[in-house]
Amino acid sequence: MKIGVLTGGGDCAGLNAVIRAVVKRAEDYGFKVIGIKYGWAGLIDADVVPLSYKDVREILDVGGTILKTSRSNPLKDPADAEKVVANAKKLGIDAVVAIGGEDTLGAAHKLVAKGLKVVGVPKTIDNDLSCTDVTFGFDSAVNVAMEMIDRIRTTAASHDRVMVVEVMGRQTGWIAIEAGLAAGADIVLIPEHPFDLDEVCRQIKKCVATKESAVVVVAEGAAMKTLPGAVSKDSKVDEFGHVRLGGVGDFLADEIEKRTGLETRSVTLGHVVRGGSPSAFDRVLATRFGVAAVDLVKEGKFDMMVSLQGTRIVPVKLEEAVAKLKTVDEALFNALRTFFE
Repeated sequence: MKIGVLTGGGDCAGLNAVIRAVVKRAEDYGFKVIGIKYGWAGLIDADVVPLSYKDVREILDVGGTILKTSRSNPLKDPADAEKVVANAKKLGIDAVVAIGGEDTLGAAHKLVAKGLKVVGVPKTIDNDLSCTDVTFGFDSAVNVAMEMIDRIRTTAASHDRVMVVEVMGRQTGWIAIEAGLAAGADIVLIPEHPFDLDEVCRQIKKCVATKESAVVVVAEGAAMKTLPGAVSKDSKVDEFGHVRLGGVGDFLADEIEKRTGLETRSVTLGHVVRGGSPSAFDRVLATRFGVAAVDLVKEGKFDMMVSLQGTRIVPVKLEEAVAKLKTVDEALFNALRTFFE
């Protein structure tokens, strides 16, 4: 048995921990592992490298991915999809462990119908994949964002300023709401709930009246009720049709200062939350996911994704995992919003 492993989409902490676990478990079964470089592009271009445990045993704590990554969409061009399947066969790859989020695993599911045997591992800092309680990479991202907001809160207090902190979160606000709550932010704005700018300003004035400063955390995909969509840097889209978001923090800071007269600054955390070493939680979860993925390959269970449900690692259908985004649920939002008002 020869297993291919790839990492697709945005990078995050814990990717190397999964790769390490996949290689170790595969060698336990006597399988060989081929590393596929740059996500699905690696199978389109047949860009691969053999992996043994001696190559990966020291990468548990290393951020990013030794296999590199890309947002290549193997289904955008029918010829590319054919190359993926043909090259896998040519390289002797019996099954692929695809580590990725909504787009990478959505492509994986569709490639199964074309003859590729795939097992998915849920990766995204946004924590927006269905059928798993949490994705690896999320905990690390939240902890980095929390630390940065902690630092920003103290400088805001020192200068009696309003600080707006923009974090990643295209369609869901998991990072914003959990990091914001953990860091004691005063207002958190997320994509699931379009905001009223007048209400935001009212809350800021109320906050400043009692403690002289305020911290607003906003997910990049958060939008005003009166605008048609989120703020974007430009009209360009990636291979999966996503517009590059960003700029809502600067927009909010300008509007808040105009409407309230309070000195307001903005900080965009951006890719800083993706990089660096994974948290202990993510190291363990990523390792468990990698081991479970190879177990599914051994059992011949394909078109599946490993997931965390409670304390157990459970296989679920890829089709169900990518059918819809897991948004911040109303119970969590309503339970926590009292701290943001």
